[in-house]
Amino acid sequence: MYRTHEGDKLAGTGPYDRDGNPVDRSVATPAWTKAARPVLEEVARKYNARVTYGTLATEVQELTGIFTKQPVHYWVGPMAFGCTDPGEPLLCSLVVNAQGLVGDGYQKAVLATYGEPAPGDLQMHSAEERLKCYRHFGAELPTDGGRATLTPQVARTRVKAATTGRDQARRPVCPVHNLEMPLTGRCDLCADVL
Repeated sequence: MYRTHEGDKLAGTGPYDRDGNPVDRSVATPAWTKAARPVLEEVARKYNARVTYGTLATEVQELTGIFTKQPVHYWVGPMAFGCTDPGEPLLCSLVVNAQGLVGDGYQKAVLATYGEPAPGDLQMHSAEERLKCYRHFGAELPTDGGRATLTPQVARTRVKAATTGRDQARRPVCPVHNLEMPLTGRCDLCADVL
């Protein structure tokens, strides 16, 4: 039977062991962090690999036998940041949400590690940091040394946004009907009149 841990901000969320006994967060967090480190190292050994917050949460809970019902965005990011040793690239850059994005907490990790705020493009910064992880942890890289790569979801979104912007900028509008001109450059309604 599950019992509520008094120290949790969200009542009834854990942490708790396999038998439902409360586990103090001061014990759970270091255990999760220690379990996450080898998982993230394994991800870093595969060029362009990433892991989702949900997958990492499931793995560390199974490995430690310490569970929580608290939503992953409250605890997985800080736990992943705790995996990085001094002088290493940010292992937390390998952790993304289901949409392929690093979370808002990534900014805090960059500030804590490098002493300066993350640049405006967090997704590109995390891609560059992931490349550093692949190199540092011995991933087999392409002959050119690899490159910083956005997640496929983010790349698709950016290409679509750029393409949409270009299409809108190029297409003239019919001065008579106020409709976007087709690729022929002649308004279909004006053509019917002629």
